[in-house]
Amino acid sequence: MRWLKPLPLRPRDPVHVVAPAGPFDRPTFEVGLAVLAERYAPILRPDLYAAHRYLAGEDTRRAEELSHALLDPNARAIFCARGGYGSARLLPRLPLADAAPLFTGFSDLTSVHAALQALGRVSIHGPVITQLGKQPQAVRDAFFRLLESPEAPPPLTGTATYVPGTAEGVLLGGNLSVFSRLLGTPYLPPLDGAVLLLEDVTERPYRIDRMWTHLRLAGVFSRVRGIVLGDFTSCEEKGADYSSADVLRDLAREEGLPCAAGFPIGHGDLNFPVALGTHVRLDADAARLTFLEGAVRA
Repeated sequence: MRWLKPLPLRPRDPVHVVAPAGPFDRPTFEVGLAVLAERYAPILRPDLYAAHRYLAGEDTRRAEELSHALLDPNARAIFCARGGYGSARLLPRLPLADAAPLFTGFSDLTSVHAALQALGRVSIHGPVITQLGKQPQAVRDAFFRLLESPEAPPPLTGTATYVPGTAEGVLLGGNLSVFSRLLGTPYLPPLDGAVLLLEDVTERPYRIDRMWTHLRLAGVFSRVRGIVLGDFTSCEEKGADYSSADVLRDLAREEGLPCAAGFPIGHGDLNFPVALGTHVRLDADAARLTFLEGAVRA
């Protein structure tokens, strides 16, 4: 597949801020928005703060908002208020093939990332606005550098080797819960030869096992070359004599693919950005993820 990269951002570029998933805490959002506004010129619709049950407004509102942002040739990027739930409901309505700006976000936004990668488009798995204000300067700097520079970013280091070995391929994936729900849909990207990124939050170990097994039974692990595990935050079983890391280690060893864990990606205190749809090298023995290219055009 020929991967399409967006144009790089420049300071003061117009960028869209959207809420395609769940409603969000306004004070936390405004802290993150202030960080974003120090560098770019955010565009917000007045109905951004809408709420309907567990969604940031009705599907029509959220789809119109995101569609407008995707088609705006004058804006360079799209930032999401938060994850939660709801993005997958919008996929059939979105003009993803004609997307102009660079899409960013994580967690529930995995569904949009995957749909973009199914069309050969690069996007950024990185902080949402409600998380951005809590991230240290190192993460913010890495985020803006990835958005603005065509150069490959510095490697990331994890904390554990689950299965030794090396693997090279296009980085795909994101949130385990959301990614697994795309099996059998037209929004799953081509996985042959990929390096698969997985992370999650508040999923008990047996649920992680169930979702992982779903991927296995669907043939996902027979197609990818390696596995990168980010944070699995608050995923412990109370009173258990095993941890979520124990379960993930055993699952990874059953696959036999190079796998390293503990990368600072996801719902933890650090959420370093990574470019989905770009080539990477995983050295599982050193728990190191090396990026072989940047996210934006030169």
